[in-house]
Amino acid sequence: MAENPLELDGHALSVTNPIMEYVRSPEKQRQLHARTLRVVIVSQIFGGAGLAAGITVGALLAQAMLGTDRYSGVPTALFTLGSAIAALLVGRLSQRLSRRVGLAAGFMAGGIGAIGVVGAAILDSIPLLFLSMLVYGGGTATNLQARYAGTDLALPAHRAQAVSMAMVFTTFGAVAGPNLVTATGRFAASVGAPPLSGPFMLAALAYIAAGIVLLLFLRPDPLIVAKAIAEDQFLQGAAVAQHDQPAAQEQKGNAKGIVIGATVMLLTQVVMVAIMTMTPVHMKHHGHSLGEVGLVIGLHVAAMYLPSPLTGYLVDKFGRTMMSYMAGLTLLLSGLLAALAPGDSMILLVAALALLGLGWNFGFISGTAAIVDATAPRERAKTQGSIDVLVALGGASGGALSGMVVAQTSYATLSLSGAILSLLLIPFVIWSRANRGDKV
Repeated sequence: MAENPLELDGHALSVTNPIMEYVRSPEKQRQLHARTLRVVIVSQIFGGAGLAAGITVGALLAQAMLGTDRYSGVPTALFTLGSAIAALLVGRLSQRLSRRVGLAAGFMAGGIGAIGVVGAAILDSIPLLFLSMLVYGGGTATNLQARYAGTDLALPAHRAQAVSMAMVFTTFGAVAGPNLVTATGRFAASVGAPPLSGPFMLAALAYIAAGIVLLLFLRPDPLIVAKAIAEDQFLQGAAVAQHDQPAAQEQKGNAKGIVIGATVMLLTQVVMVAIMTMTPVHMKHHGHSLGEVGLVIGLHVAAMYLPSPLTGYLVDKFGRTMMSYMAGLTLLLSGLLAALAPGDSMILLVAALALLGLGWNFGFISGTAAIVDATAPRERAKTQGSIDVLVALGGASGGALSGMVVAQTSYATLSLSGAILSLLLIPFVIWSRANRGDKV
């Protein structure tokens, strides 16, 4: 054992502390990492079902209650804004206490918000709807922040794959949710509630279940263990002696790497949310049924998460930079196709929304991996939460402005604007690399 006492956040860890079992044992660290991924995977399945409600019927519910398209993007903007607030709170709570407590609290908040949306639909209360959508956003933020738990104990060369494993299982719930719109709508109607409130009933159950899973089973907490390992390496000089400069860099973090990763995530989020938000309204105007809307959004969400294992492998193998370029090009194709596709063409709308989800997946995983690379464990959760705030605010802006853009111009104009914005990823990353003198 070390001669120096190991302290974590100002508290001494004794040799009898359970955390110490993992500090010097790579095998136990691998076992805990595998267990953490399993717990996160289960929570992501539930979390995916919860987030699907807002993106599938949120705009339609607002349109029905408000009687206009102009503000139909407001619910998406509100739950995205709520996710920004929650990202900050969950990140800080995770840093201060543990991933387990922070993530569980965020999912519980999302469940409470979903219950509020159901109540607003029953009471036909716009103020309650807007307030509840804000709280509901806590689940969205938490579902995304859960991916970081999978990276806390991952080896640097496998971090993107760890992110991908945490994300891919969101697909099961996220794809099932939109395709249960009709079934949950019938259930809601059978109990005297508006059919569009049905998906939010499912969301309430799903988010609360995700919170319970994390609260009960995410032990020992991976972030606490990661901080203890980093502190022990610092005290022993192992970070520099065994791993040389890269590990020393990881101890102090990399501000430029954080900026690059955050910008990639921000741009992909803005483009994705803006186009996705108005697609259900666009489809309704062209005579598509609610079931068809659910199918298109379900396939879009599948493209957001299902390719994650392959994306994670590609990001680790070819680098964060290359996959950031791919994100920009894929989103460009998506925006062009959405703009040019006839409104009554299901095939082309499916293709456009699938490319939209895939481009987001490329950008989100490469950006996340870049951020994990650039942050030290002692400040990691707090920094990650702050970045997710910016990403969520960007998404909120995209959601809020999307309805206004479509009302004043057209869905095609919105899609073309997204295509142009996504293309900015490429020159930005090139410029950033030139200024850094190395690669992402």
